[in-house]
Amino acid sequence: MKYLLFSIFTVLLYNICFAQHTNVMISNEYLPEEPTIVINPKNTNQLIAGANLKSYYYSNDGGVNWFSDTLFSSYGVWGDPCVIVDTSGAFYFFHLSNPFFGNWIDRIVCQKMQTFGGSWNDGSFVGLNGTKAQDKEWAVVDRNINTIYTTWTQFDDYDSHNPNDSSIILFSKSKTQGNSWSTPKRINKIAGDCIDSDNTVEGAVPAVGPNGEIYVSWAGPEGLLFDKSLDEGNTWLENDIFVDSIPGGWDFDIPGISRCNGLPITACDLSQSPYRGTIYINWSDQRNDTTDTDIWLAKSTDGGLTWNSPILVNDDNSGNHQFFTWMTIDQTTGYLYFVFYDRRNYNDSRTDVYMAVSKDGGSSFINFKISESSFVPNHKIFFGDYTNITAHNNVVRPIWTRMHHNQLSIWTALIDVNAIGIDNINYSPVSLEQNYPNPFNDNTYFPFKIRKTTNISLVVFDIFGREVARLINNETRDYGKYIENFNPNDYSLSPGVYYFSLLAENKNIVRKMIYVK
Repeated sequence: MKYLLFSIFTVLLYNICFAQHTNVMISNEYLPEEPTIVINPKNTNQLIAGANLKSYYYSNDGGVNWFSDTLFSSYGVWGDPCVIVDTSGAFYFFHLSNPFFGNWIDRIVCQKMQTFGGSWNDGSFVGLNGTKAQDKEWAVVDRNINTIYTTWTQFDDYDSHNPNDSSIILFSKSKTQGNSWSTPKRINKIAGDCIDSDNTVEGAVPAVGPNGEIYVSWAGPEGLLFDKSLDEGNTWLENDIFVDSIPGGWDFDIPGISRCNGLPITACDLSQSPYRGTIYINWSDQRNDTTDTDIWLAKSTDGGLTWNSPILVNDDNSGNHQFFTWMTIDQTTGYLYFVFYDRRNYNDSRTDVYMAVSKDGGSSFINFKISESSFVPNHKIFFGDYTNITAHNNVVRPIWTRMHHNQLSIWTALIDVNAIGIDNINYSPVSLEQNYPNPFNDNTYFPFKIRKTTNISLVVFDIFGREVARLINNETRDYGKYIENFNPNDYSLSPGVYYFSLLAENKNIVRKMIYVK
């Protein structure tokens, strides 16, 4: 009994100290990067995600398990994925094009899944304008009227250095649930170049206000600018509103990353919190130094007419890089959630994933680590241009790209909102899940994860603490998820209660199982 109590205590201690935000690998197939994710507010167990170039993933258990497939459209599927969900529970997957008959990225494509788990239609498109390139779209639903708004960048000629070629921000809407689109409307006043760098206008992410206002910001030669429409996108401000200069520009270098941007994300609080109607813009830049990228937030409480000075989101004093930020708002609480890559704990290119939350309208932030182990990117392998995050009713799911031994994968974390603020930096090197099936009458399986290369042992013992099987004996295992098979008949065991234990670096995780016949 004493040993049993100790075992239970060990498991409880593990869960409290090391398992606040369980990491789940969504996929490592087809070199996934640049991920997107959305939660269905009507059923928070339903999540859809996507990644470059044409992969999509879905989970019906809140992100614990994922199924994957590839997207097809006669208009072509060519990256920059964005998934959203409307008020009926229909999902939409926006992406760039690569049609059989046409030009590379000559339109923005929207494919629809009418019901969760169904198939995607061939899609509709918007923005086709001769040979001009349509790039970096994002979309949002006005949940008052179920209208979809999308904004993007149009290039006269992508990557052109000709001063006569320019880039502009376009807007379109669909009042037919993605079946048809309005004629694109230019909303920015000052055009950018076509080089796809600091002087190009990029990063248009639309947001909807409490009364159907449409808000959008972008970065370009004039810094960070903002525009809005009060009539469903029919008219926009005569002049764009200046928010911040973004010192150093939105296109900058991060060691180990093939290219990196600090493009803005716009969101508006629709909750019943005291901050309802506040507009937020989140971005990153290198105003403090080219070796010290930071995450920033600007906010407006008067409909975007005026903006506060930028607020620092990351709370470290390391002088290291934080980059590739994304922001969302839990519209049931008004809490702001951010996800970004972070190197505060290292003096090299090792990279963690952090989140931040603000519960007071962007006045203060709690930073917390969510990745279970660091990784080292390789600048020769494209890493994508963004992360993403979704939240509703205290269900929060970030998504990010990870690289391990030059292998790309995309991950989420099961955020425990009650554990935010608890120190979770020093994760256990291993985690052990419950065996399945349990109880069992034949084979059962022990799933476990290794968070860094380490020596492990996997042992089965009886109720009296006597070892009855040793499946792994002090073996060196690399980072990854493993599933070990156990057949009690191989060890001539009798039915009863048993325990299995995973040992690594003085950590001993014990779980109970029941063998029946």
